[in-house]
Amino acid sequence: MDIAAAVWTVTHLAAGGTVANFFSYFTIQSNLIVIAVWLGIALFDPQGRRWQLIRCAATLYILITGVVYALLLQNIAVGIRYPWTNDTLHRVAPVVALVDWLLVPVALGISARLVAALLAYPIGYGVYTLIRGPIVDWYPYPFIDPRTQGYGSMAVGLVVLVIAFVILAVAVAALGELAVRWRGRRSAPVR
Repeated sequence: MDIAAAVWTVTHLAAGGTVANFFSYFTIQSNLIVIAVWLGIALFDPQGRRWQLIRCAATLYILITGVVYALLLQNIAVGIRYPWTNDTLHRVAPVVALVDWLLVPVALGISARLVAALLAYPIGYGVYTLIRGPIVDWYPYPFIDPRTQGYGSMAVGLVVLVIAFVILAVAVAALGELAVRWRGRRSAPVR
């Protein structure tokens, strides 16, 4: 269903939308990452530690999408015209990813290194958006748009988001650890 929502959305871009802007939404990027991971699982069933790190990252990114949408974007236009695609990309995919992470958990260990690795992409996304925004005069989300709030307020908001993302990254890793123990699997980290 996530694949259908992503394809439908790109083929029905909002008036005035561009493909470059469409793919500059974290929502779209995180859904594409999750789709790629789910396809990888379906086709290859990879098991190694590196793969599980990618799976953990994909779970985190789509959960970031769901949490940010629920807390900051739910009541504003987000550039998606059809309710079913909006719900799939922002609500259904995060829930499915979380259920997958809990049903097929992996103990990766919780460390500053893991959290830093998991957050490299969202932080890189923020940097990309702040560089691209003034060039194209467009920002995908109001909380990362300095034109409406100024750089100071935006910076404070982004620091709060990064702290929230750190907490969410630790929570995803911890849920994997706890679910492994709860399901009776070995509790040693995947190698």
